[in-house]
Parts: sequence; structure tokens; C-alpha cells
Amino acid sequence: MCKRLIILYFLLFVSNLTISQDIKGKILELIDNKEVPIIGANIIWSDNSGGTTSDMDGNFFLSNPDGLKNYIVSYVGYQNDTLNVSSLNPKIFLISDPELDEVSLEYNSKSSSVSLLSSANIINISSKELLKAACCNLAESFETTPSIDVNFSDAISGRKQINMLGLSSPNILMSVENIPSIRGALQSYGLTYIPGTWIESMQVAKGSGSVVNGYESISGQINTELRKPLTDDMFFLNLFANAMERLELNAHYTYNLSNKLDHGLYFHSNQKTTSADNNNDGFRDSPTGKQLNILNRFQYTNPEKGLVGFFDFNYVFDERTYGENEYIEQYSFLFPENQNYWGGKTDSEILKTNFKFGYVDPHITYRSLGLQFAYTGIDMGSSFGNKNHDIKQKSIYSNLVYNSIIGDTRSKIKTGISLTYDEYDEFIFNNNLSLNNFDISRIEKSIGAYFEYNYDDLDKINLSAGFRFDSHNKIGNFISPRFHMKYRAFPNSTIKLSFGKATRMANIFSENQKLFYSSREIIFTENSTPTDFSTMKADQAWNYGFSIINSFKLFNRESQLILDYYITDFQNKLVADWETPSLINFYNLTGKSYSNSFQAQLLYTLSNSVDLLFAYKNTVAETDYISHGRLKNPLTPSDRLFFNLSYNGATNEKGRSWKYDFTFNQVGKQRIPSTQENPQQYRLPNISERLNLINTQITRVFSESFQLYLGVENLTNYKQKNAIISPEDPFGDYFDATYVYGPIFGRMSYVGLRYYIK
Repeated sequence: MCKRLIILYFLLFVSNLTISQDIKGKILELIDNKEVPIIGANIIWSDNSGGTTSDMDGNFFLSNPDGLKNYIVSYVGYQNDTLNVSSLNPKIFLISDPELDEVSLEYNSKSSSVSLLSSANIINISSKELLKAACCNLAESFETTPSIDVNFSDAISGRKQINMLGLSSPNILMSVENIPSIRGALQSYGLTYIPGTWIESMQVAKGSGSVVNGYESISGQINTELRKPLTDDMFFLNLFANAMERLELNAHYTYNLSNKLDHGLYFHSNQKTTSADNNNDGFRDSPTGKQLNILNRFQYTNPEKGLVGFFDFNYVFDERTYGENEYIEQYSFLFPENQNYWGGKTDSEILKTNFKFGYVDPHITYRSLGLQFAYTGIDMGSSFGNKNHDIKQKSIYSNLVYNSIIGDTRSKIKTGISLTYDEYDEFIFNNNLSLNNFDISRIEKSIGAYFEYNYDDLDKINLSAGFRFDSHNKIGNFISPRFHMKYRAFPNSTIKLSFGKATRMANIFSENQKLFYSSREIIFTENSTPTDFSTMKADQAWNYGFSIINSFKLFNRESQLILDYYITDFQNKLVADWETPSLINFYNLTGKSYSNSFQAQLLYTLSNSVDLLFAYKNTVAETDYISHGRLKNPLTPSDRLFFNLSYNGATNEKGRSWKYDFTFNQVGKQRIPSTQENPQQYRLPNISERLNLINTQITRVFSESFQLYLGVENLTNYKQKNAIISPEDPFGDYFDATYVYGPIFGRMSYVGLRYYIK
């Protein structure tokens, strides 16, 4: 009996050795009957659980802890090869496929997913996700994304703001195709100048971003990829209208100028001419006005020489009028003393030109060089009752980046230099002589150099370590270290860690423009001593992040659980203190300011047509104020419960299908800045109520060319009470429209159509 057990144990041991056999080999091609190594070929297991790449000599090593039997070898322009582990030290010859011009894969991909390949915690959002809601601009693109909070900034302008990790949008590096774009004067309305239909995809990176993209990402980075003329539909048309009589038109037209040059013309226009006052406070719920937005894109592609380039020209004209229902806009700027009603107007004219050029060595594909150059000119004039804010900005951004490897393709490097130049002509004027005027014209310029190392074994470990040095004429010299690591602890479990430091100069008035919709006086103090804006220091913060991603089967269906925890710790911060109702006080942080954010997210595939997404987020964000001690950050939800149901029906033989989306948000309680110094009738509670908000949309797909969609936002018809304090006396001492924690108007329905020519 004992002998049989020994034999059996031996056989099992040998069997396990065979099954778990690691693979060593070499990837080659034959050129003139000579064996030539292929560098950077992909070798992955057939179940896509891991893989590696070939080195400078074509050699590779592929570990096999799970006892897999088959692996796949692939390289662009060559036929794939599937092999068995029985070949211990194979020489693998790939065959060039001259007819392999394009590979098309069709699968039921997720419209939003967390990257399992990157060391950074990145959420990939496709254009399909943006179709789930009334997405007409970037500010409205995150309604179905639990990691981003969206709310109105005030009760008058109609502007939406976004928060991530408990911090407002200025703490997020907002870029378009990796060029920092929503900054400076554009902090106020910049999100509304990127139409949703122009967006191809978005990448939301939590925590500290890459050093390549700059030094300003305190809580994260959102990068928007625009549609490319080479791959975009030949023609696209979107028409949209909502119950508040807002009309939108989007049209794209692309065509081929030559075999290497493509052109795209992108047009956006919106208009709202009628006022609505659904909450009966005497003020328009959203502004009237119009916007014209035109983008010209040229794309040059030469794969034989490894060249690709983009040239963009973007022009935006935007005007909006807000205020009391009876407000007459022609009196807004020149004759405010003749105006009996509170109101204002913002006129914006923006010109952007971007140039991007990339070179990839056709023979050594891991070696590349990229150049980015962008110019932005902004002219924005705004009035708010008896206040005016005028800002002109000229900005230049340039970035040169070089990519290569060290040893083999598992070790990659990026290095480069970047330049930023911002010229501001900014002025605050008050018709009320008792209030302060400010001339804050200035020039900000910086030059920086960076280096980033990435190691990726395509199996368990992917780490990225970066270091950036910048010299800024206002901040001085400073460094920005960044680190990200991904570790696949188990076949279906991934752990991500990150930390990094970020620095940014606050654009004081553009970032806090909502405070002009009040009677507050603007002051600057430093340790309780009056001063001016020149003493304000740059924001600096460390961010630490931890994430666990686990994929598993639940009731035999694909599921994914994600747990995130991030800490943002400020070393310095420009504090916007509006705890005194009559004042907005700016000063440098003297104590602590931090934000701790936890999020749990469960994605469950109920069927081939139905996906469910559950999420819960808890945020603790606090700041030390000079006169009030440590308080929770104002109007920041303590927690959030999120649920999304997405139905994507099967397409019948006529090409028709149904799509349906349902989104539920429970927004937690928020601290309201103190109003206790006001008379009793102008006081608000210290804490807001919980909000239950529902958005839903149904889409009928008639063919691959035509769709109709119908939706409702705020289905429960929630309206915040007393969104404006003292609306009956807007020129009085207690007028304030900044205490907004929820929708200010009720249910809003919309309808639209989409038309495509492929």
C-alpha cells in the first residue's frame, strides 16, 4: 500500500512539473535565409492571464505558475502563431503577412472600465458611455461615472462643476490629448467648450498623474481624446432639445485629402432664448445665450516612415445672460446705475491652435520622439450686478518627449522638457465705491525637465517611477516625484499603489467666480493682517493611493470588485474662506487641509445585454480656517450611493435595437457655510439634506445610420429650497446665490437624434 502511494505521489509530482513548465524561446524571422531576431513581439497565454515580450535578441521567458498549455505569439504585420508548452526551448519564426492591412475585432466591450495593464489607477471611458446621458459638453459627461461628482456651482450661472477625491476641478489636471487645457481663465466655463460628441474617449486617472503631463495634478488627471479624422465617421449629425428650450446642433464631416492627409471639420452650436423660473425665486434658472464652436483638424499619417502629426484650429464664441427675469442685458456693462434689476452677462472669445508631431522608428518601434505645441488666446468679460471681471489670457505650451528602452522592452524610459507661458490681463471693478478693485495682471512662466522609468514584465509587476524638476518665476524651483505600481497578486486580483507630489498656482478669481453672485466683499489676509494677492503662495500637496481590483464569477456571471482609498495632504493651499456671509477672504493655509476618499465599486454582468454598476463613496475633507478652526470643506458630500443599469439589446435582422440606461444617485449630507450672522429670515441650516436623484434615457437604434433618444434628468423633480438668499433685494447686504448643494430647477426632459454616414 505504501509503495502504491509513493508511486502515485511521484506521478502527480511529475505531472505537475509538466503542466507548470516555464517557457524559454526565441522569436525570429527569415530575411534572405538569415535568422533575424524580432524585438518587442508579444507572447501571451491563450487565456490572456499574462505574457511577456521579446528582448533585443528576440529571446523571451514566460512563467507558467497556473499550468497553462497554450500561448500565442504576435507582432504587428505578421501572422499570429499558437504553440503548446511541449516545445521547451522553441525557435519561433513569424511569417510576414503583406495582406494583413487591418485586423477587426468585434466583441461586447464595456463602455467604461478600469485599466488592468497600467500601473496608474486609470478609468477608460469610451464614447459609448457618453451616449448614456444628455452629454452635450465635457461638464455633462460624468453623470454615469461614480468616481466623479457633478453639481451646479451656483444658482444663477447654470455652470456645472466636477469633484474628484473630495476636491474641486482646479485640483484636477484637465488635458485634451495630453495638452493641459482647462486652466487659467478657462476654469470658469472651460468644461462647456468641449462638446461631448467630439470626444472619442476619456481617461480618468486617480491620484498623482505622470510627470510627463505636468506638475499640477493634485487629485488626478482627466485626459480627453478627440475624434481623429482618419478613423472618424465620414459624416455625423446630432440634434438635441430639452424642456427648457435649449437647442443643440453637432455636425462632423471628415474626408481624405490624400493617402497620407485627412481633414475633419467639427461644428457645435447651442442656443437658449427663453427664460424659465421653475423655483419661483424671481431669477432665471439658467442663462439665455448662444455658443458657436468650430474645430478644424488635420491628421498626417505616414506609417512607412513612422510619422504622424495633428494640426488643430479651434474657435469659440460664447455669450450668456443671467439674473432676474426682468433683467435687460443692454444695460449690463455701460449703465449699471440705470438698471433696476440684478443681472449680468459673460462674453467669451477663444482661439486655440495645437500642433502635435510624433516619430516612431519603423525598425525599432520602441524608440520614438514626440513634440507638442499649443497656443491659446482668451478674451472673457463678465458682469455680475455691480461687479465686473475682465480677463485676457495668452498661453503657450510646449512639450518634447523621448521614449526608449533600457536593455529590453520590459524596461522603458520617457524623458523630455516642457515650457509654459501665461500672460494675464485681469481686472476686477466694482461700481460700488465701498468695495475693492483689483488689478491682478501678471506673467507666469515655467520650464521643466522630467524622467520616468517603467518596468513591466506583462505578468505580475508593472511599476512607474518619475521625477520632475521645474523652475517657475512665481513659485521658484520645485520637484515633483511620482510613483505607481501594479502587482497581480493572484490570477484575478490586482493591487495598485501610488504616491506623488503636485504643485499649482491658483487662478484666484476664475476658480471662485461663483462668489461674484453675491454681495460679498473680497479681501486678502495673511495671519489676520490685510495684504494683497501677491502674497498668495502656490498650492502643494502629496497624494497617496491604494486600490484592489478583483475579477470573479458571481452566479456564473462576470463580476468585478474595486476598492480604492486615497489621501490628499496639502502642505500649502490658497484658502477661499466664505464662512463670514459678508466676506470672501483669501489667505495661505496655516494648519492642515486634507481629503480622504474611499470608494467601493461592483460591476456585475447580469446577462449579455444588461450590466449593473453599484458604487459607494465616503469622503472626509477638512481645512483649518483662521477664525473658525477646523471645518469640513463646504458643499462636499460626506458620502454617495450610486447605481447604474445599462441595457444594450440585441440587433435584429433589420439592424434595429433598443438601449436603456437608468442611473440613481443618493448624495450625502453637505456642510453649508455659516449664515448665522445674517438676520433670521436669511439663515440656512448648517447641514443639507440627503438627495435622491434619478436620470434615465431610452434609445431606439433604427439602423447603423440613425438613432432617436429620449431622456429625463432629475426624475424625482427635486428642487433645492432657498437656493438664493434674499432674492427680493439682490443689491442688498444679504444677497447670495452660492449655497447650492443640489438641483435648483426640477425635472428636465430632452429628446434628440443621431445620424451617421460611415
